[in-house]
Amino acid sequence: MIQKKVGIIGGGQLGMMLLESAQENKRAQYTILETSKDCPAFDLCDHFIEGKLTDAEAIKELSKNCDVITWEIEHINVDALIELENSGKQIIPSPKVLEIIHDKGIQKEFYISHKVPTSPFVLLQDNELLAYLENHPEFIVAGKVVVKSRTGGYDGKGVQILDIDQIRAGQLAFDGDILLEQFVPDVLELSVIVAVGQDLEVEVFPSIEMYFNPESNLVEFLFSPAQVSQEIEDNARKTAFKAVESLNSPGLFAVEMFVIGTGEIWINEIAPRPHNSGHHTIEGCESSQFEQLNKILLGEALGEPNLIQPAAMINIVGPKDFSGPYALKDELYWLEQTDVFVHMYRKTESRPNRKLGHVTVTAPTFKDLMKRAKEVKEMIQIIQS
Repeated sequence: MIQKKVGIIGGGQLGMMLLESAQENKRAQYTILETSKDCPAFDLCDHFIEGKLTDAEAIKELSKNCDVITWEIEHINVDALIELENSGKQIIPSPKVLEIIHDKGIQKEFYISHKVPTSPFVLLQDNELLAYLENHPEFIVAGKVVVKSRTGGYDGKGVQILDIDQIRAGQLAFDGDILLEQFVPDVLELSVIVAVGQDLEVEVFPSIEMYFNPESNLVEFLFSPAQVSQEIEDNARKTAFKAVESLNSPGLFAVEMFVIGTGEIWINEIAPRPHNSGHHTIEGCESSQFEQLNKILLGEALGEPNLIQPAAMINIVGPKDFSGPYALKDELYWLEQTDVFVHMYRKTESRPNRKLGHVTVTAPTFKDLMKRAKEVKEMIQIIQS
């Protein structure tokens, strides 16, 4: 049987887990484009191209020996991908989706034009921010606003929650084009993973409840099913479906949402790739987000996204007090557990708040899950080696 050839732009942990999901029943050859062989996905790929993810020539080289191309990070050369798609190369999701997603301002305007609810926002230059807020104090809620860099932000970077005095003091950490959003206090954050096949078949995963580190803005803990009413669950799935359907492309999409005090749901952002909020699906669901993406790339029927049992995920990040070689404390203990699944990302060095891995915890009931997840969260630790 002739294997399909898949190209992945980016060789980080998402690419690594996509390749891991393909190992058991391998139906394709995988080529990675990444800046260095010192990347999580290198040992699992069939072929490797070393180059910048923004280099049009490197992307064209990848395309020569691939039937279909995908990516695991948004900060890549969109123009090169559009050119390839126009020439007939299959790219999933369509790079036209990436054109919308990689600029947070364009993404917000897309939601408005497709009548998808989102938080109030204004597009500004950084040097216009202070004057705008002084002239529109009603935009400030609970003394705060959210400011985002329109491009280049990831893993919690490029997002700040600030008050007017911090802005006056020059504490905005980025410049140029910015997105000013109204702060939503006491918000519940959900994610819904949506898989869209090449035939536009759709499967929607159960909603995920997320909790973020207030300093790093990284997800540090999540669980599914979300502890929300059936009405909110249905509305979240419906809203995620509508947003993804509007993109009109096959692919895997993580839709991050706010549930505000009235129960109304606002879309925050969409990630057109596997996402941190879906890592629990590896052990927690009948088909993981990575299995679904492989099926999409290969043109196969989608799997079932149903939860096997309640599941939680805890991110493992680098401690604040050191950078360099590291180890997971009590690694053998964790490997012996039958309800705890450790995924380390093969990164050679720890840095403060760097994602090094994650832990999934499963349990027969939600009460048991919360008890066990709390124990694991308190015990799991990265140490210097």
